[in-house]
Order: sequence, then structure tokens, then C-alpha cells
Amino acid sequence: MRIALIGYGKMGKAIESIAVENGHEIVLKIDINNVHDFTAANIQKADVAIEFTGPHSAVDNIKKCIEYGIPVVSGSTGWLSEWEMVKAYCELNQGTLVYASNYSIGVNLFFEVNKHLATLMNNYAEYDVTMKEIHHTEKKDAPSGTAITLAEQVLERITRKKGWNNGDAAQDETSLTIISERVDPAPGTHYVKYSSVIDDIEIIHTAHNRIGFAGGAVRAAAFACKHKGIFGMKDVLGL
Repeated sequence: MRIALIGYGKMGKAIESIAVENGHEIVLKIDINNVHDFTAANIQKADVAIEFTGPHSAVDNIKKCIEYGIPVVSGSTGWLSEWEMVKAYCELNQGTLVYASNYSIGVNLFFEVNKHLATLMNNYAEYDVTMKEIHHTEKKDAPSGTAITLAEQVLERITRKKGWNNGDAAQDETSLTIISERVDPAPGTHYVKYSSVIDDIEIIHTAHNRIGFAGGAVRAAAFACKHKGIFGMKDVLGL
């Protein structure tokens, strides 16, 4: 594949390393210092774009890729309030978008475990559920996109919970608390915990480095090159 990297921070560099190691070519790298190079002529040299930036720029980046006819894989978080608009734009322009809050294969398996456990726990009101996520201090959004995905999965299945809050303690028993901690050099750890006066049940995913995220993004890029439409990692992994 010929890949354009939109965003060339730590994640972009990790993706570059994995992609090149697997025989792919990076034909364009865009970061804050060369946004003027993000043109139709330049990005159309690529088969696919992988976009890891931030909530302030992700939507425009994704729309530009779609406008220029390039499949795009996005891992940026914090912009999903505009999801329906981006989805409609992609459909209108017959584009391809793969979006995931986390591209790690392990995390996506963790998502499936989380959904199954929440389904089981819905019948046991004596257990309260809380969440915690730990990331490096450079992470701009809190809670993480992965934590929000986990929370939404829980809320769909635990009927006694009506929403989530990002704080130290829930003021309302119908609210799911997500505690966010920023500690270097943590790549990312997510906890989902069910507690009762008798015992606790807890599932944990801990990333040791960025390799899992980068490898999953490259795998998603290969998928995007062969499909038309809007997809997630569940589609990429066939879960």
C-alpha cells in the first residue's frame, strides 16, 4: 500500500515503522508544520490515508480525504459529536471511512468481553459498575475515546445506568463514573469494575506500547483499500 499519514506525532511515527516493516510505502506525512502540503495532488498519490490528529482538526481532515477520493482510517478521538454529519458526508460522496476509538486488536477483543460481562451483570443490581482509565500526560481528551466506547457498551446493557460522568465519585447511582488519570509514560490502561459488599469482578486491558495500536491501524488501512462505506474495527477483524 501507499499510505498518507495525517498526523505525525508518536502514533504516526509508530504507524510508519510498522507499515514500512511490512513492505508498505509512506508517500505523504502531514503535521502542524506542513499543513499546506495537504492537497488533492499530494494525497492522491496514496492508496489510503491514516489520520491520527486531535478533536480540533480530525473532522476537516477526514472530510478532505473523502472529498479527494481517498479511503481514510481515523483514530482521532473527541470529535464524535459531529459523527452523524461526517457519516452523511461520507455516504453522500461515496467515500470510505474506518473509525475506531482504539485500533489495538487486544482492545477490540476486550470490547467484546466488556459487552458480554455487562449483559450478564444487568440482572445483579447489587453490583455497582465503575471505570478507570490511565494514559500519558500528553493525551488531550479525558475520558479517553476507548473509555467512552466501553462506557457506552455498558450503558446499552446495564439498564439501571442512564449516563456517565468523568469524576471521582458518582453523585447519582444511575450514573457510571469514569475516573481519568494522566501518568507518564502509560500508553493506556482501562478498568471496568463491578463491586458489591461481598466481592468485586474486574476486567483490565493494559497496553505495553503503541505497537498494537499501530499494527491495527495498518490492518484497517488494508481493509479500507478493498471496501466502500463506513466501518469499524469489528468489521476489520470480522468479530
